[in-house]
Amino acid sequence: EAEKFAKEDEAIKEKVAAKNDLESYAYNMKQTVEDDQMKDKISDEDRTKIVTACSEAITWLDNNQTAEKDEFEDKKKELEGTCKPIIEKLYAGAGGAGGMPGGMP
Repeated sequence: EAEKFAKEDEAIKEKVAAKNDLESYAYNMKQTVEDDQMKDKISDEDRTKIVTACSEAITWLDNNQTAEKDEFEDKKKELEGTCKPIIEKLYAGAGGAGGMPGGMP
């Protein structure tokens, strides 16, 4: 019986971790693009895309507190699909892509 409860506890822990991971990612992305230092580095269109996607994810979270682990993970992947290309473009434009320190290729 203890083993049964241990498995249930582990499943609940994983579900909570997936929920928290999505929530944290959404808030962090939203905060990143709304930061004053980033406003000059990202287009209004891209910022709006990320803020909208994050707000939708947060609303989804609020309305789906009892969702399963895989649903939280899928929602995070969906959000990453919107945010990652924009953030990568942002960092590439800032000179953060490729090469070694000191300008070596």
